[in-house]
Amino acid sequence: MHKEKKAIDTFNRDVAANDGYLYTTQARLSSIMANRRLTDAALGIVDWRGKRVIDIGCGDGTYTIELFDAAHPVEIVGIDPAREAISLAKQKAGDRPISFQTLSAYTLPYAMDRFDIAQLRGVLHHVDRPFELLREAMRVARLVVVIEPNGYNPILKLIERFSQYHVEHQEKSYSPAMLNLWVSMSGGIIRAGCYAGLVPMFCHDNIAKLFKHIEPAIERIPIMNALTCAVYVFLAERTQGDS
Repeated sequence: MHKEKKAIDTFNRDVAANDGYLYTTQARLSSIMANRRLTDAALGIVDWRGKRVIDIGCGDGTYTIELFDAAHPVEIVGIDPAREAISLAKQKAGDRPISFQTLSAYTLPYAMDRFDIAQLRGVLHHVDRPFELLREAMRVARLVVVIEPNGYNPILKLIERFSQYHVEHQEKSYSPAMLNLWVSMSGGIIRAGCYAGLVPMFCHDNIAKLFKHIEPAIERIPIMNALTCAVYVFLAERTQGDS
């Protein structure tokens, strides 16, 4: 659990130092573009309207709130182990009917199928036991939307090794094949999936604009999208009665 505790402590320090995460509070253009693409990908892969949703690893609540405002689910519960992040998320939510709670995602206090959809946005690569966390998400919701850094991208692998930010936040991406295998091992199947995003999270504005311009074309080209896109996005469905 050393890796995970260190990551949680780092995220709590981010909130204390920046009043939020580095890519949400006073975010530069590249972070705004990159994260908006992730939200758009999530919105496009499943119909959220009227659904009961749990956002596992919701962080400071920025993208939970963005999802609520854009997708109109009937309910969202956001959970995260970083206490400072949850405290800030509650402030950001205002009078929206969103519940934020400090919880471990490995043993959620909810019955099977308590939710219609679970979202895991950029979570698995931060934790010690990603397979167990995914399996628990598939227990509390039959449909699970996962957004993870694309482990096929060789540039990302270098960034994870040498970028101070990525090292401090204990980031380690997994291949889409591995993620798909974990879904199968949890009693599910992949209903939809795609590679998305080309804009690096922290880069100069001009570079961000250039990458955003060519992003749609790159996302459509097989093999190239698998090797260059930032994330793998997929919709998993539990097909067995018990995960």
